[in-house]
Amino acid sequence: MQTVEFRPWADPAESPLIRFQNVTKRFGDFTAIDDLSLDIYEQEFFALLGPSGCGKTTMMRMLGGFETPTRGRIELAGQDIGPVPPHKRAVNMMFQSYALFPHLSVWDNIAFGLRRDRLPKDQIAARVADMLRLTRLEKFARRKPHQISGGQRQRVALARSLAKAPKLLLLDEPLGALDKKLRQETQFELMDIQETTGTTFVIVTHDQEEAMTVASRVAVMDEGRLVQVATPADIYECPNSVYVADFIGDVNILKGRARAIGHNRYHIDWSEGHPPLTATSEQPLAPDQDCHLAIRPEKVTISSQRPESADNAMQGTVLDIAYLGNLSTYFVQLPTGQIIKAQTANTRRISRRNLTWEDSVWLSWTATAGVVLAQ
Repeated sequence: MQTVEFRPWADPAESPLIRFQNVTKRFGDFTAIDDLSLDIYEQEFFALLGPSGCGKTTMMRMLGGFETPTRGRIELAGQDIGPVPPHKRAVNMMFQSYALFPHLSVWDNIAFGLRRDRLPKDQIAARVADMLRLTRLEKFARRKPHQISGGQRQRVALARSLAKAPKLLLLDEPLGALDKKLRQETQFELMDIQETTGTTFVIVTHDQEEAMTVASRVAVMDEGRLVQVATPADIYECPNSVYVADFIGDVNILKGRARAIGHNRYHIDWSEGHPPLTATSEQPLAPDQDCHLAIRPEKVTISSQRPESADNAMQGTVLDIAYLGNLSTYFVQLPTGQIIKAQTANTRRISRRNLTWEDSVWLSWTATAGVVLAQ
């Protein structure tokens, strides 16, 4: 887990470990990466996040040396790595399939790359022992891959990738084959291992929860472009577009027009015959500018009575309720037909539901709860 102080991207004196400079990658007429520039810093756990076909795997393959940019430059520790073949880069790649050798023991799988480099036997033994200890696999050293669990195979692949002490480790959907509970446990193991080794990790994933859990920063991608690069907290709380707000987590989005009513404070006219919504925005908005207001469901309060002093309040009818154990999500239909989601924590093990289907309810939130988005 990164410490609060770890913010090299905010320090102008820090040099990036990886630098994409105006990189474009085309496959025939198809542009997979479109004039992309990005800096990734040493010891970062960096996530490339986006839907299938957004270009994240192509970026990773270019870092690994399996694809060459059509235009632009990629640097690793200040060196242009475009002409450097994959086996000569200080980069290792861990694939979703793990690609372990089934006939070799766990010990021999981890030692494989070190033997290829013709290291002395005592150095190989010491390094493999370090990796087994790091990944908590000491007692499985003599087993074959088919004799251990999926989570343990994942750790063997990780140990093998880290054995050669690469400057950069690329992880391509590394947890995709694991069940949800094991995936969550393994995410924290990955974070611990990354922090212990100090290796820079770049992970490709389409799983938002995974990216938000493990990464120091997340790059949200769409159609070969970076839409937003920020910390998980900023991506979630301060998305820069409707695309990012909608892609990360659950969100309500209301379309309207903004009118300034004070410093950084706006009225948003969202439906004729309904009172305007009140919101704050640090980004200035032009008079009558088209905009969207994004509000996370957990920031919406649901009640049977009209709240007395809420900045925003609207009435609706409970259409559906999703019980998720720790949370309940209420789907409330407004008179306009739009559905707003409100979330409440289930703090008691057994309690009667105060609100149920078809109840008339009030939804409310503060002026600062939503994010005004101009794009």
